[in-house]
Amino acid sequence: MIVVRHEDTFLQDLAGGSTRRILAWNDKLMAVEVGFEAGAEGALHSHPHTQCSYVLSGRFKYTVGDESSELGQGDSVIVPGGIVHGTVCIEAGKLLDIFTPKRDDFLRA
Repeated sequence: MIVVRHEDTFLQDLAGGSTRRILAWNDKLMAVEVGFEAGAEGALHSHPHTQCSYVLSGRFKYTVGDESSELGQGDSVIVPGGIVHGTVCIEAGKLLDIFTPKRDDFLRA
């Protein structure tokens, strides 16, 4: 069993009004909490990992490929690996991002 206590995690400032906190992970899965101030952006990007984003709080305009949707608390989206995606925070909030496999690049940051 892998237990990660909140007080043992590190809040990373990503600049531009966003933060990242790596939560529990193993080789196959990683949970990450991402905080956004209103107006902050998760720039369009892609990666080979499948991603599920769950809105813990706030409102976000989420773009995946050629489609966009506004998401609020309790909404979620799946992003297949390799697809360009990003988000703009409409109302300050937090996302829970789940990646498979784990994001080695986040562990090196």
